[in-house]
Amino acid sequence: MDLSWLSRTELLIGKESLEKLSRSHVMVIGLGGVGSFAAEFVARSGVGRMTIVDGDVVDPTNRNRQLVALATNHGESKANIMAERIRQINPEIELEVVNEFIQPEMVEALLSKQPDYLIEAIDSITPKLTVISTALKSKLAFVSSMGAGGRVDPTKLRIADIADTYGCPFTQQVRKQLKNTFGVKSGFKAVFSTESADRESVIHTDGSKFKKSAYGTISYLPAVFGATTASVAIREIIGMPVLAFQSGPAKTN
Repeated sequence: MDLSWLSRTELLIGKESLEKLSRSHVMVIGLGGVGSFAAEFVARSGVGRMTIVDGDVVDPTNRNRQLVALATNHGESKANIMAERIRQINPEIELEVVNEFIQPEMVEALLSKQPDYLIEAIDSITPKLTVISTALKSKLAFVSSMGAGGRVDPTKLRIADIADTYGCPFTQQVRKQLKNTFGVKSGFKAVFSTESADRESVIHTDGSKFKKSAYGTISYLPAVFGATTASVAIREIIGMPVLAFQSGPAKTN
């Protein structure tokens, strides 16, 4: 693989780390506001192999926050748009596109591809829990993105073990259901915000795709979540320490 386009990256992390990225396989599940940016940043890091997963198409309401969404591509596959961007960034990348909605029954087969690192950026609770529990069972290295909606302050983001997260209703729900359904209390890194979500911005949906409600969003916040999850993946692949935030107020569950 020609790594000359990554000369600035090599200046920062060194040739050995750059070559390690070029030999690595990263999977990104979910290509919405968080996952689309995470996938792009991973591709720009020089990762040699990627698998991207999303069965959705661009909706006009995606344009305020999703990298793939434009006024000119409504109704088109997010995964296909993302794949074209990634190949234009790195024509030599080995890229697999899974253009399907994540269903719980397909998760085990998907994760049997054994990526070196997984970025989980699903915003629907049932498939999210299935991916997390299966990744833990399969001993995959991964990071999970929690809720980016209802917030405006990017300086409130933290990285922590799921057991040390707080202040986010979505994260609280993930913790509770992981514990009650799968017996999981800890063991993986999560990106979350300590900023209180604006509960007045919630809307209810039709319940399709395992999603019953959604928060309002600002343009930049999901992108910051995407950048942070990508940074965790990249740093852990090359052996850089990722310091987790360890303390916070007592949780209620």
